[in-house]
Amino acid sequence: MATNSQLWQEGGSCSKGVRARPGSCSGSLSWESPHSFAPPGCGWSSEAGFGPFGEHAVNASWIAVQELEKLGLRDDVDLHVYEVPVEYQTVQRLIPALWKKHSPQLVVHVGVSGMATTVTLEKCGHNVGYKGLDNCRFCPGSQCCVEGGPECIDSIIDMDTVCKRVSALGLDVTVTISKDAGRYLCDFTYYTSLYQSRGRSAFVHVPPLGKPYTAEQLGRALQAIIEEMLDVLEHSEDKINCQHEH
Repeated sequence: MATNSQLWQEGGSCSKGVRARPGSCSGSLSWESPHSFAPPGCGWSSEAGFGPFGEHAVNASWIAVQELEKLGLRDDVDLHVYEVPVEYQTVQRLIPALWKKHSPQLVVHVGVSGMATTVTLEKCGHNVGYKGLDNCRFCPGSQCCVEGGPECIDSIIDMDTVCKRVSALGLDVTVTISKDAGRYLCDFTYYTSLYQSRGRSAFVHVPPLGKPYTAEQLGRALQAIIEEMLDVLEHSEDKINCQHEH
């Protein structure tokens, strides 16, 4: 079974997420597998990743998420890890249930792409074009995530800003931007989460292990990316709150 990791754990799947402590306000067809990370309310975050599938006997996204779990995030954030099966029907059931249960401020999914050579921040998820069979040899008859839903949903996170900030840190990992998450389970999961959260989700694609990065390098990159995402989100929300007050 191919799975992705997430902030919640259910059945044979695992995921990762973080919750800010009380009183703090933070907050194409390629073989791939997703993980997720999300913060609720006032600074809570969750992360999820996929398990093995197709040619990926070892899913780099799940390994990277486990490395992130070892490193942790900033002190005002609690981190949780989950792995989600690479199955359309499970994703359609699990993602909304996790959002309903945790009401996170942000969810970050992490997946592996066999074509990637950089750590890639996905700007949006797509609703239609899902023709690839999942680990259960299933594909939605409608070939879409949400019937009647918009064709594309953008994340509320400014990925360009996050990319620039992380690149300026001098990590030994290259971070890039993408507008096409692949029309497979990664993209499907991302759109499902974006639709459920009205854009309060993010997706990070990582390359296979050793091509060229180690698990430790990917873990550190995820740590930096997620902390920058939280910072960008907090500042954008502070700005909105300020405008409302005036």
